[in-house]
Amino acid sequence: MQQAHTTFEVRTPGRGLVEITPQVARWLASTGIATGLVTLFIRHTSASLLIQENADPEVQRDLERFLARLVPDGDPLFEHVSEGADDMPAHVRAALTATSVSVPVVEGKMVLGTWQGIYVYEHRRRGHVRQVVGHVLGE
Repeated sequence: MQQAHTTFEVRTPGRGLVEITPQVARWLASTGIATGLVTLFIRHTSASLLIQENADPEVQRDLERFLARLVPDGDPLFEHVSEGADDMPAHVRAALTATSVSVPVVEGKMVLGTWQGIYVYEHRRRGHVRQVVGHVLGE
C-alpha cells in the first residue's frame, strides 16, 4: 500500500462553484497510484466540496438559486453576523453540503461519471483562497 497527500489552493471569485477536477487528476497521475481511493477535504467552515454535473452550467445556477431560497443572506433568524449578512448563511450552506468527498481510483484515474466534476463551492459573497487537502491510498 502506498499513500500520498497534497494541499491545493483554490481561489474563488465569490459565491459559486469552482471546478478542481483537472488539478486533482494531474496530482493523482503524479503519484503513480493505479488502484485505490482519493479523498479530498476542505479546511473551511464557509465553503464545501461537491461532486456535481460539469456539462450544463445551468445546474450550478439552479443549485445557487435553491440555496438562496433555502438560506437567504441577512435572515433575521441568525445572530452570528460579525463578518456580514452572508456569514451565518455560509456556515449553514456548508453544513448542508459536504466538507469531504472520496472517489475510487482505477487504472490511475478517478472513476467519475461522464458528467461529474469535483467542485469547491464558495458560500461567501466575496472571493477567498481555500485549501483543499488531497489524500490517496492505494497501490
